[in-house]
Amino acid sequence: MTKKEKIPFEQICFGLDRKLDEQSLALFLRLFSKDELLDALLPRLEEDEITGLVQKITELLHKHLAEKEYHELFLGDEDHSH
Repeated sequence: MTKKEKIPFEQICFGLDRKLDEQSLALFLRLFSKDELLDALLPRLEEDEITGLVQKITELLHKHLAEKEYHELFLGDEDHSH
């Protein structure tokens, strides 16, 4: 996904086509990860909600990324060598 494929938040929509789903999910995740939102949301989450969210994201990362991609793209570890 390139930066020029971004959509405005008013156009977030799922289920119409794959391209729009990907654009919508990318924006949704960017909005979700804003510091101001996380500062307000995280203290309100139950322990099982935190655990479930971390487990699901970790599962998706490991399912769809090679170990090298995981370390470089997610962790920002360019020097990882396993």
